[in-house]
Amino acid sequence: MTELTSDTIDRRTLLKSAGVAALGLAAPIYAATQERRRFAVVGLGSRARMFTGAITGRFSEGNSIVGLCDTNAGRLALAAKTIAAATGTAPAGYAAADFDRMIRETKPHAVIVTTPDAYHDGYVVRALDAGCDVITEKPMTTTSEKAQRILDACKRNGRHVRVTFNYRYSPPRTQVKDLLMSGAIGEVLSVDFQWLLNTVHGADYFRRWHSHKATSGGLMVHKATHHFDLVNWWLSAQPDTVMAVGKRDFYTPSMAKRMGLKGSHERCRTCPEKASCTFYFDLAADTGLKALYLDNEQYDGYFRDQCVFRPQIDIEDTMSVIVRYNSGATLNYSLNAFNSWEGYRIAFNGTKGRIEHEIVEQAGVAGASAEQSSSDAVRTRIIPLRGAPKDLQPWSGEGSHGGGDDVMLNEIFGDAPADKYRRMADERSGAWSILIGAAANISFGTGNAVRIPDLVTGLTAPEMAVMPDRSMPVPMPLRVKMP
Repeated sequence: MTELTSDTIDRRTLLKSAGVAALGLAAPIYAATQERRRFAVVGLGSRARMFTGAITGRFSEGNSIVGLCDTNAGRLALAAKTIAAATGTAPAGYAAADFDRMIRETKPHAVIVTTPDAYHDGYVVRALDAGCDVITEKPMTTTSEKAQRILDACKRNGRHVRVTFNYRYSPPRTQVKDLLMSGAIGEVLSVDFQWLLNTVHGADYFRRWHSHKATSGGLMVHKATHHFDLVNWWLSAQPDTVMAVGKRDFYTPSMAKRMGLKGSHERCRTCPEKASCTFYFDLAADTGLKALYLDNEQYDGYFRDQCVFRPQIDIEDTMSVIVRYNSGATLNYSLNAFNSWEGYRIAFNGTKGRIEHEIVEQAGVAGASAEQSSSDAVRTRIIPLRGAPKDLQPWSGEGSHGGGDDVMLNEIFGDAPADKYRRMADERSGAWSILIGAAANISFGTGNAVRIPDLVTGLTAPEMAVMPDRSMPVPMPLRVKMP
C-alpha cells in the first residue's frame, strides 16, 4: 500500500468516510483509500460478538477482521471458526502475550477492546502507541489511574478512543435528550435516578468475573458507567463532587442460609443443593454460553456459573450516590441488584417543570409467565410548572437495547448522518463516566466527598449539545391570597 501523508489526503473523501465522522477518532490515513477497513479484536467473550457479528454481517462491505487475540485458546479458535463460516476466511489468531505481534503482522487500522474491564487500559494504550485507532467497550477502564494512562496516550498520539455507550442511542433515551435540548422544562436543577436489577440479570454479575472489584470496578463502574454517562450526556455537563454509600447485604453466605440452603458453594454445575436453589444457573442450557465458556474451561479454569453467595465476592449490591455537576445540577442516584423487576425511573426537575421517564426492561423474574414478563415498557411524561401533565408517545426502535445497538453500529461501521445529539463518545466521556464510579468507590471506604478534578489531570469537556441556561425566563409563582 502506498504510504499516505496529510498532504495527499483529499478532504472531501475524508468527510465522506464513515471511518472519520462515525468513529469519532483522529482522521485515519486509510480513510482516503478504497481499501477495506481492517479491525483486530482483543477479548473474545460474549461482549465481542456484537462487533464481530456486525463486521462479518451487515457491515461486511468495506470492513474486515484481520486479527483475533485472547487469553483462552478455545475461545480464540471458536471466534476464528465463526468468522470463517461467515466470510470464508479465518482471521489470524494470537495469544494475549502476542498482542503487539498481532498489530505488527496484521496491521489493523483500529483495535476493538472487549476484554474484562480492568485490562482495557493496557490494550488501549499499546494500540494507540502502535499507531492504531481504538474502539473499547464500556466502561473505558476501572480506576482514575488507568483513566489517566489512556488520557495521556491519546494526547501524545493525537488520537481519540471511541467508547461504545449504546444506551445513548436507544430512541426513547434520545427522545429525553431532545426534550431537554428543546428547553421543555428549562434549565435542569436536579435529577432523581433509580436503577433496579432483578435476580436474573442482577444476580449474574455476582457469578462472573464482575464480582471482583479489582477486575470490574464493581457495579459502580461496570454497570453504572451506563447510567452516569446518560446523565452526563443528558445534562451536557461534567460531574464535580461525589458522595456515596454502598454495601453487600443480599449476595452473601448468610443470605443463602436464610433461604434454607446450607451455605455457599463453588459453582452451580457441581452444587449439591442445586435442586433446591432458586438461583441455580444451568450453563449448559445456553448454547452460546456453553460454547464460549463451559467448553473452554480447560484452558483457563474460569467458571461462568460461580455461586452468587460465595464469600469471595467483594462488590456491593446496594448503592446510593449524590453527584454535584459543574452546571449546578445535582444527581441523586441509587442502584439495587436484587429486585423483582428490572429497569429504571428518572426525573429531571427544571426551572419550567419536570420530565418523568421510565423503562421496564423486564417486569418478571425467573419462573414468571410470558404475560408477566413484558419488556421495554416505556413511559415519558412532561409536567409543566403551570399547566396539565402530558404523556408523550415514546420514540421506538427495533433490536437490542431498545434499538440503540443498530444505530450505534451504523455510526461506527456504516455511513451515519451528522448527529445533533452528539451521541458519539470518546475517551473524555469515558473518563467522566467511570470517574463518578471510581469516586463513589473511594467514598464507600472513606465516607468523605470526593472531587473528580482531583483524580486526574488534563481531562477536558467533550463536544456536547447546547442546553438551556440560567438566562432563560422562569415562570413566576402563583400569588396566593392569605386569609
